[in-house]
Amino acid sequence: MPDRNRQATPASGNRVASFCTDSPPDLAKLAAMLRAGGLVAIPTETVYGLAANALDEAACRRIFDVKGRPLLDPLIVHVPDHAAGERLARFDARALRLAAVFWPGPLTMVLPKRDVVPAIVTAGKATVALRSPAHPAARRLLAAAGIPLAAPSANPFGYISPTTAQHVAESLGDRIPFILDGGPCSIGIESTIIALAPGRTARILRPGSLSRNDLAKALGEPVEEAPPDPSPAAMGAVEAPGMLARHYSPATPAALFDYGEVPAAHAGEAVVLQRRAERAGGGGDPAAVFWLSESGDPAEVARNLYALLRRLDAGGFARIHIERAQPSPLGDSINDRLCRAATAD
Repeated sequence: MPDRNRQATPASGNRVASFCTDSPPDLAKLAAMLRAGGLVAIPTETVYGLAANALDEAACRRIFDVKGRPLLDPLIVHVPDHAAGERLARFDARALRLAAVFWPGPLTMVLPKRDVVPAIVTAGKATVALRSPAHPAARRLLAAAGIPLAAPSANPFGYISPTTAQHVAESLGDRIPFILDGGPCSIGIESTIIALAPGRTARILRPGSLSRNDLAKALGEPVEEAPPDPSPAAMGAVEAPGMLARHYSPATPAALFDYGEVPAAHAGEAVVLQRRAERAGGGGDPAAVFWLSESGDPAEVARNLYALLRRLDAGGFARIHIERAQPSPLGDSINDRLCRAATAD
């Protein structure tokens, strides 16, 4: 069990954020802080989030300040169930069906918002993104706080998402007071986001561990995938988080190569493979080789992806060469994250 008395040590060396557990005393303390307008980093099954009272405009503004996040990028609001969600958004029959099948879980729905939701949460749009997380610690905190929680990933905007409490400490530990330590995230990539606009075909805005086929089967109707917009200049048109061309990115330059190929990597560079193998690269001197899964299992790859990218980003490599995943529903979502991580500014 995490030690509630230890403190995070961020990269700056300052010791500020304290790790908490989901014990009743810690949850009561964190819930009170959230109700008072404070920020708390929380675990979910996908990635760790930076949470604030979603109905408190000033608290939500602090999320943007701490992350360096542009105000034009909307936030995802976390709720315990669809009943709580209906106080924030209008659920049609399709939304109710999806909530019944996939909530709690890694599905975010973009729905027509109610007036109670502050404009800063939705970037001034008429829709709000809602999710009911499955992580037990997150659910206990939602119950203890009794408020919806806006919670984008708990990292500087555009950087690799955190999948452990220590990742949060390394990035934001000197800017937030508490981190609820729920252990490593079980999924490891962000939620699938689906838009359910009245009178329109359902559209996936961001792929995740739930596939288009999963959602279409639950709805009993086709689901489209929104084409990615390649330009940050289109930020004003962003409907949901994670849609910019560059996102989830290490500071170290990253390049992709196709599955099974040998990358043009050199000494001082890192090669990331989907499964264990001995392909160091084709540039002469051997590069350092790492793999995301012994067997190449996509679920294991997704769980390990961000942790390995963070490790390599801190490793002093000149470049990171990353192998694309094989085509599959989850492999395609992994490749979405890899493409955004490797996109140049």
